[in-house]
Amino acid sequence: MMILYSGTACPFSQRCRIVLYEKGMDFEIKDIDLHDKPEEIAAMNPYGRVPVLVERDLTLYESNIINEYIDERFPHPQLMPADPVMRARARLFLFNMEHDLFSYIHDLEKGTPKAAEKARGVVRDNLTQIAPIFAKQKYMLGDDYSMLDVAVAPLLWRLEHYGIQLPKQGMPVLKYAERLFSRPAYIEALTPVEKAMRK
Repeated sequence: MMILYSGTACPFSQRCRIVLYEKGMDFEIKDIDLHDKPEEIAAMNPYGRVPVLVERDLTLYESNIINEYIDERFPHPQLMPADPVMRARARLFLFNMEHDLFSYIHDLEKGTPKAAEKARGVVRDNLTQIAPIFAKQKYMLGDDYSMLDVAVAPLLWRLEHYGIQLPKQGMPVLKYAERLFSRPAYIEALTPVEKAMRK
C-alpha cells in the first residue's frame, strides 16, 4: 500500500492527496505537523519537506514527481496526456507554474510583510494573464481534467487566505476554480485545516 506523508496545510501535499483520491485506490495518508516534523521525514527526504510517498522500497518526494508516478502506476483516470508532444507541453506548463506561481508560496506564508506583498502582486498578475484561457475552455488543457488542474488547485483554494484579490479580468480564473473545487475527489482530499482557510 502507498503511504503519503502529508502536511495538513501544505499546498504541495494537497496536490498528491487530490491525485490519490481521483484514482480511487488504496492508500494511507499520514498527517505531518509541519511545525513539529518527525525525524523520519528528514531520513526520507534530504530537504526535510513533505509530501513524501513510500511504496515498498520506493521513496519519492516533490509533488509533481510523486503525482506522475501515481499516474503511470494507476493509469485510470489518466491525468497526464497520452500523446508524447502534449505530455511534454504539460510538463513545461507544470515547470512554468512552479516558477511563476508556486515559487512565491514561501514568501506568502513566511516572508516579511514587504516580500509577501510583492509575492501577492506577482501571483495576482500571473493568474490574471492566464484568465482568458478559462473564458474559452473548461480546464487547462481543454475539456479534460488533467495534472495541470490538480497542480494549480491548491493555490486557487488559498487566494483569499493569502490575501490575493484578482481584478475583474481575473474572474474566469475564479469560475474555473469553482469547477475544480466541486469535484468529489477534491472535496475528499481536503483536510480540516484547509477547509477552515475559506469562509
